[in-house]
Amino acid sequence: MNNKEFISVLANKTNKRPADTQKMADALIAVMSDCFQEGDSVQMANFGNFEVKKKLERVMMNPATGQHMLVPPKLVLSFKPNPTWKDQIKKGGVE
Repeated sequence: MNNKEFISVLANKTNKRPADTQKMADALIAVMSDCFQEGDSVQMANFGNFEVKKKLERVMMNPATGQHMLVPPKLVLSFKPNPTWKDQIKKGGVE
């Protein structure tokens, strides 16, 4: 589903105009982005948790040359779905 289709479905479910729905989705993404930039997690009830995690520094090897390289630490965004969603996906979708 692309952005236009998503906004259309969301607008129909909320009885809002697509333009207003797009503004709300943009605002949601902007607020979430600000939280991630500050290192905060975002917990959405009945959906899941978005969390910024720090990956530690590590040594990796280039398989082509065999040369060892140091990969610096970095921040990554992770998502942990609600257990209900996770179980439904494992079972092949919504029952």
